[in-house]
Order: sequence, then C-alpha cells, then structure tokens
Amino acid sequence: MNINQIPKIKHTESGNFFLIAGPCAIESEDLAIEIALRVSAICDKLKIPYIFKGSYRKANRSRIDSFTGIGDEKALAILEKVGRTYHLPTTTDIHADEEASMAAECVDILQIPAFLCRQTSLLVAAAQTGKVVNIKKGQFASSETMAHAMQKVIDLGNEKVMLTERGNTFGYQDLVVDYRNIPEMQQLGATVIMDCTHSLQQPNSKTGVTGGKPALIETIARAAVAVGVDGLFIETHPNPSVAKSDGANMLPLDKLEDLLEKLVSIRQAIL
Repeated sequence: MNINQIPKIKHTESGNFFLIAGPCAIESEDLAIEIALRVSAICDKLKIPYIFKGSYRKANRSRIDSFTGIGDEKALAILEKVGRTYHLPTTTDIHADEEASMAAECVDILQIPAFLCRQTSLLVAAAQTGKVVNIKKGQFASSETMAHAMQKVIDLGNEKVMLTERGNTFGYQDLVVDYRNIPEMQQLGATVIMDCTHSLQQPNSKTGVTGGKPALIETIARAAVAVGVDGLFIETHPNPSVAKSDGANMLPLDKLEDLLEKLVSIRQAIL
C-alpha cells in the first residue's frame, strides 16, 4: 500500500521511513498527549511521517494481576482525541473480532498482534472496517507464510495492508531478528515495518514480567533502515521504569530525537 492512504499522514514527500511511536499502553490522557506532542515535534523537524500508537487494552499478559488498561471507552476516547486535536494518524491493537468495529471508530490503523496473525476471523473483522490493517508477523512464522495472512485481508476487498517484523522465537526466553524477512515481505507487495522494541523482548520470565534489552534498540533500528525498511515501530515513554506495561523494552523519550537523527542520516545515505 501507499502510505499516503493513511489519513492525516504528513511528510510523505521527504523520502524518509515513517515512524509508529507512543507508549505501550494508554495510561492517562496527559501522558498520551505529552508523548504525541513531543514525538510529533521531533518528526516535524526531521520530516518523518508519524503515527501515534497506544494500546487501549493489553490482552496478552503473563499474570492475572498485570495492568490491562484504564478502561476501553476511556482509552479509545483518548486515542480519538489525540488524532482529532493534533491531526495525527493513530493506531491501536485489537484482540477479538468484536473489537474491530469499536476501535475503528477511534483510530486510523488496526494492529493485529503477532500471536494472532493467523486468526482468520480477527483478520476478516479488521479488513471489513476498511481501515489500514497492520499485521505483526508471528514469533513462530516465516516471512513467506505472512502472504496468507495478508491475502485474507485483501480477499475481503481491503488492500491497505502492512506487515511488521518483530523477531522470531529463539529458545524459551529470547527473540532473534532475521533481516532477510524485510525484503522478503516487501516482495509480497507489503509495506514493511520493523518493531524495534518488541523484537528485544525476553518473554516467559519466571517472575511473570517480560524483560527486554532496550540498549539494543538503536542496533535493531539502524540495521532495519540500512536494509530499506519502510517504517519503524518504537514504543517510548518519559520514564520507562514506571511504565505500566512493557517498560523493560521501551526507549526513554529523551533519547528518541538523537536516535532518529542518526537513522535519517542512514536513510539518506542509502537512497
């Protein structure tokens, strides 16, 4: 798909990769607005097309007492306000068929979680909204098999599909990124995104809290841009140590501008 099909997207003429960034979960309106405005200002300065991301609900948790959200209606209202007030495209993940139409009323892109990339009814529900659908490649999936997930959406008459690389399971508690997946999924006709934060997760911790290696976010991002990825996905927070979800693999917000400046330089060098 052409990213100009994303409502409210800016700076598409720059030739830069686009950026999907925001907190893992919507924690409060103030936090969402703070992150959206700070990232938007950086992206305006660097001419990077920007999409605000925030999960309105966290359905895949290790423990029953883990944070799952502030309430669906409240979180979706915040996402809708960020998009409308600051004229930014927005995205959130969905986990069940009935969530597709509800979330589609408030955001521009529906994200399919990696664990659910084969869930046919969920892909059908997302496709039928007419929204852009971003399917995360399963930790268990090869790049070639994502053609089938993508085709399920296209067969419903919705060709606005993106695919996200986020690493493959390596042992019990680690992930590894195979950068061949980026050009191989592009060859399927997909717009391809590199998830620079979730690919560094260390799942299945015995504590029930997912770990991560945020010090390697720059490494993952630099390599992805160097091989020609279309977009980057980076979860960021002013203080990841107090984030209510996935703080262990988020990028501190104050480090984002320096990273993006380096990545834009790499992008310009390969054009």
